[in-house]
Amino acid sequence: MLKKPIVVLVACVALVGLAWYGWQAQRHLSSELVVGGKSGAKFSEQVDKAADAGKMAGASTGAKGDGMPAKGAKGDGPPGKGGPRGPAAVEVQAASSKDLTDVASAVGTLRANETVVLRSEVAGRIAYLAFRDGELVTKGHTLLKLDASLQEAELAQAKAELALGQTNYDRSMDLAQRKFVSESALDQAAANLRVLEAKFQLAKARLDRTVIRAPFAGQLGLRNVSLGDYVKEGADLVLLEDVASLKVDLRLPERYIGRLKKGQSIQVLIDAFPEKTFKAQVEATDVQVDANGRFVLVRGTMANPGGTLRSGMFARAALVLAERKAAVMVPEEAITPIGNELFVWLAAEGKAKRVRIQTGVRQDGLVEVIGEVRGGDQVVIAGQQRLMRDGQEVRSFSQAGASK
Repeated sequence: MLKKPIVVLVACVALVGLAWYGWQAQRHLSSELVVGGKSGAKFSEQVDKAADAGKMAGASTGAKGDGMPAKGAKGDGPPGKGGPRGPAAVEVQAASSKDLTDVASAVGTLRANETVVLRSEVAGRIAYLAFRDGELVTKGHTLLKLDASLQEAELAQAKAELALGQTNYDRSMDLAQRKFVSESALDQAAANLRVLEAKFQLAKARLDRTVIRAPFAGQLGLRNVSLGDYVKEGADLVLLEDVASLKVDLRLPERYIGRLKKGQSIQVLIDAFPEKTFKAQVEATDVQVDANGRFVLVRGTMANPGGTLRSGMFARAALVLAERKAAVMVPEEAITPIGNELFVWLAAEGKAKRVRIQTGVRQDGLVEVIGEVRGGDQVVIAGQQRLMRDGQEVRSFSQAGASK
């Protein structure tokens, strides 16, 4: 009766012992794996040394090479995690340095330096015409006269009345000094004299308005009247423009306002003279920004020797905003955005360096960079995703294919 319980007890003890033995074996195996992983780099180095030793041993057996490689080249230990990764392969290109001109392109219109449409201030018939179409005239040159017989008569009458008023005033002055007239009579004579003087000046001004003169030196346009024509007050007679110098009015986006300065250079192209480039300078900017197109009007001035250019011509212009010497340019693909900042990677002496930069002008696939980048620096243009930190080892290749 006692044998059956004893057998069961022995079986239970055996199962417990087997479970404990299995748990100990698993712990031992895990410990070996951890140790093997930590020493993976050393193990790999040992493997390489063993392989080299095997090759040397085989070579030492004779020229025919019938020696056997050294045992243990592979090793029978557990594999490790391996040594550190090799240098990151990147493609580089040298940053260029050149003189840079930052320009803003715009279109506009040429305008005369001074322009006026001469009009008659009084009505009358043209009695004298003294200019030809397109003639160059000087300031004060008499262009035409209206029939002034009425104005001349009025002036003569006013002159006579003024002379009589002057005589009466002189007489009153003499009598007042001898106490023959009162002070009020003398005051009345003086007031009458001033009225007659004003009447004379008015008659003279009306006569002067019958003569049309050039207000400034310039070139006349095509006349709109002929000798003998009757013109009304305010009628257009002829256009006069000062074309010795011209204005060029350009429209630029409002973002350029902060960079505009008086005296900046403008290169002007005119469709009528495609082989020439004309030079101008910024004179002023408009006080307002156009609310519809969000542009600002910029006015430049330019010489016009010989009167080659005409007002109203269409102009294409390049306004020079800034000129920089030895600006550093890099390929667009070298720019690496990280958050709200821009960086480039430099490769020097087998090490990578990340540099924060700002960008400027873009030209022909190149970008101006402002920062700790110099002309000739090797800039990474491909493989930036392999770079994780400053000082990381790199193996660089130029576009020509040579490694560095």
